[in-house]
Amino acid sequence: MRLILAIFLPPVLFFTIGRPLAGLICLVLQFTLIGWVPAALWAVYALSQYKTDQRIQEAIGDRG
Repeated sequence: MRLILAIFLPPVLFFTIGRPLAGLICLVLQFTLIGWVPAALWAVYALSQYKTDQRIQEAIGDRG
């Protein structure tokens, strides 16, 4: 679900992962048609980083 958001509505993804400032910057970037592609790529990258951070937190939480 979030991957679809990252591709079609990149600013919304940033709000769902708790990065509202990045979401606003991404929204400004997406205002241009040329800027939509970099915004979508940035959102997909941010989503992958978010998932990695979640896995790390789960691993740390399981130890302690």
